[in-house]
Amino acid sequence: MAQIRIGGLYADGDGVPQSYGEAMNWFRKAADQGNARAQFNIGTLFYNGQGTPRSYPEALKWFNLAADQGHPSALFSLGDMFAQGQGVLKNEVEASAKYRLAAEQGHAGAQFTLALRSAKGQGVEKSDAEAIRWAKLAANQGHVLAQYNLGIIYSNGNGVAPDDTEAARWYELAAQQGYVLAQSSLGLQYSAGRGVSRDPVRALMWLNLAAARGDKRAATVRDEITLTMTPVEIAEARKLSGAWKPKAQPTP
Repeated sequence: MAQIRIGGLYADGDGVPQSYGEAMNWFRKAADQGNARAQFNIGTLFYNGQGTPRSYPEALKWFNLAADQGHPSALFSLGDMFAQGQGVLKNEVEASAKYRLAAEQGHAGAQFTLALRSAKGQGVEKSDAEAIRWAKLAANQGHVLAQYNLGIIYSNGNGVAPDDTEAARWYELAAQQGYVLAQSSLGLQYSAGRGVSRDPVRALMWLNLAAARGDKRAATVRDEITLTMTPVEIAEARKLSGAWKPKAQPTP
């Protein structure tokens, strides 16, 4: 719908002066016609206080209108509001119910949130199997936190048999997206030969990347392993680090 597209241009300042107020006006034109995406966008503006004073009751109203049409991001936002008691009484069961409705439509953020809540028994029955199932659904869509958490799950054996190979696989997916903790963890896997063939050059590459972004654990291990490496190996690792670029895995 053209009205939503124009509203988005004003919200982003894309080719026009950035104005949340103008964005709101255009979104309302579409929302008044029952467009769920526009209703969700208006709810988001009220939730964030963009172009209008922040109002959780108004955000709740617009999210509910969109959610009644099955809009997954609106359902996810309602889950957040019930989880945090914003504009409604805090209700963990209701929050989980909203997250589930969004997750069942493939919303990766909702799937990962359900994974965390299933692991804790927060608003749902505690279940390691459900936690892993939802985490995998999110991770397979490129959700970087889900990928990293699966690495931890398989590394530590949380609800599954420990599996260093599977841990390394998930760490790598998250590391390739630029997630620092995953890069550090993957560097340690390569350094120790856990789940992967021991490779000091590849270990140093990942540790270099993580350390450059402030990971102290990575910096400590990096300094330790360079003492046992040749200048040629160190140079090769630096070359790999310098050439590395993140690989985006779009999430719906």
